[in-house]
Amino acid sequence: MRYLKLAELYESLSSTTKRLEKTDILSKFLKELSESDRDVLYLLLGDIYPEYNEKKIGISNQLVIKAISKATGVNSDKVVSEWKSIGDLGKVAEKLTKNKKQITLQSHILTTEKVLENMRKLPELEGKGTVDKKISLITELLTSASPVESLYIVRTLIGDLRIGIKESTIRDAMLNAFFEGRKEFAEKIQDAINKTNDLAEVFDIVKKRKIGELSKLKVEIGKPIKVMLAQKAKTIKEGFEIVGKPAALEYKYDGFRLLIHKKGNDVALFTRRLENVTKQFPEVVDYIKKYVKGDSFILDSEAVGFDSKTKEYKPFQSISQRIKRKYDIEKIQNELPVELNIFDILFYNGKSLLEESFAKRSKLVREIVKNQPYKIISSKQIITDDEKKAEAFYKQALKDNQEGVMMKNLDAPYDPGKRVGNMIKIKPEERDFDLVITGGEYGTGKRSGWISSFILSCRSGDKFLEIGKVGTGFKEKKDEGVSFEELTEKIKPLITEEKGKEVKIKPKIVVAVTYQEIQKSPTYSSGFALRFPRFTALRPDKPLSEITSLKEVEKDFENQKRNWQYG
Repeated sequence: MRYLKLAELYESLSSTTKRLEKTDILSKFLKELSESDRDVLYLLLGDIYPEYNEKKIGISNQLVIKAISKATGVNSDKVVSEWKSIGDLGKVAEKLTKNKKQITLQSHILTTEKVLENMRKLPELEGKGTVDKKISLITELLTSASPVESLYIVRTLIGDLRIGIKESTIRDAMLNAFFEGRKEFAEKIQDAINKTNDLAEVFDIVKKRKIGELSKLKVEIGKPIKVMLAQKAKTIKEGFEIVGKPAALEYKYDGFRLLIHKKGNDVALFTRRLENVTKQFPEVVDYIKKYVKGDSFILDSEAVGFDSKTKEYKPFQSISQRIKRKYDIEKIQNELPVELNIFDILFYNGKSLLEESFAKRSKLVREIVKNQPYKIISSKQIITDDEKKAEAFYKQALKDNQEGVMMKNLDAPYDPGKRVGNMIKIKPEERDFDLVITGGEYGTGKRSGWISSFILSCRSGDKFLEIGKVGTGFKEKKDEGVSFEELTEKIKPLITEEKGKEVKIKPKIVVAVTYQEIQKSPTYSSGFALRFPRFTALRPDKPLSEITSLKEVEKDFENQKRNWQYG
């Protein structure tokens, strides 16, 4: 397929903010899309492989600037100047391509196959001369590209496509294109996507209009899937009302989610963001091999940090740095040990258990896991219909330095990727949100050179809406916790625009914050402002799709008003 056709589709999708119009545009495109061009579906989400694939483009703004310069014959300083003026490297490439001085005899009609071929080579390159090779691959595309093609090649490379398309939009477009929008098939398509995390694989079946074939798609060992998510409740009583009686209550651990895959002697660990972190946790691999019975399985778990001397459980923030750590693994595992708490099982010895009841899955967990405290244990659990017993269990969880409790319907299946009503979480009333940093401001005095005030945004569909600024809760020095210096280093490659001391930041870094209350605000695009927000933790384990939504903000604002009224 000509890449120009895809670029023109991007333009059409960008021309409207209405989801139904985007779905209609995409639906017409999918009807004409051949199976041989199926990988275009990855490009629609700004990627080059299925979501579960570890290989990512990973190209910096600076490297793209050099490629634009080389492809257009424009000095790098001029490219940077245009970037500061326009604030969009894709638009810079488009503008400079229109007037490019350097014309190559090698230019040719660009295809989506060629774009994918070159982009897929980028994460493979290692060793000496890597930077020059990457620049050459990108330059080859840009010298063959029209202005509009240059725009979207660059945006894809830096992970900033800006066409307002999500997985759910593609799902609905497939539904409209091949099943006339029949809503009863929507869940079947979504379930298939959740099990495979591969839109192209699902597209092959949907295009043939064989809806029954979707149920044959199964979870696979070694191929990560999205975890099931919980809704919130305020009290034990409300929890029972939602999930029914009797219910299972388990500790809500203050750690990070790990999905564990084992087949034979091979073990792989994945975060809720589908990132492979096997190398970062060698001791967990060892625990799985020694203390869990079974030839093949997928376990759902929470890794919780603890003090190796006092055995006291520690908050998520104290061990979060292990997720991204690539060096000195043995040293950090001794400094920041984790205990693995297994609470669910999705697959066992060749059979999917997604449709089995939670009661049956939970029982199996306790049969196959040999508890070894401070290494690996099955989750602490009671099954009861007694509110007093449930309250006592909840208080014990808090006493043990955990976040609260989970309450689960005993008959419920496991629904990957869904926020379900048959599993709820209860925590103390402390007001907290998970938000993404979208802007900031450089500090003065002893904070000079660091970004020391961060703009926070919540999620609303495809957009991120500002809801406040945070500048407290950080440390001055790296070794004391998350510091301004450390966060500034993480943010610098994500800066998309600078104006004086203020910067705009690509939404990527998720943080947990507490706040005193929510107020109405004409200043921020969400219409709300957090009063006295305070940073509590980086959340590298949380994808953008799981940050606090505007609907959740509105709901908490209304509940807050009711609390004021009735005390």
